[in-house]
Amino acid sequence: MKIKAIVHEVEEGGFWAEAPQIIGCAAEGKTVEEAVQKLHQAIENCLSVELAPSSQDTSERVVEVTL
Repeated sequence: MKIKAIVHEVEEGGFWAEAPQIIGCAAEGKTVEEAVQKLHQAIENCLSVELAPSSQDTSERVVEVTL
């Protein structure tokens, strides 16, 4: 899977990167490479959220989709 990212330069120094397809998924670093590396980890964390099955609503199901 490939996810496009945007890297922004910070006026005070350093960079921050975001994955616009994943709301709230961003990271910062002193270099572009560090920001992208940290974003890679952030994307993994954002996509690996565990959901507990709902025991109150029988119309809901938790399913796993492989990309």
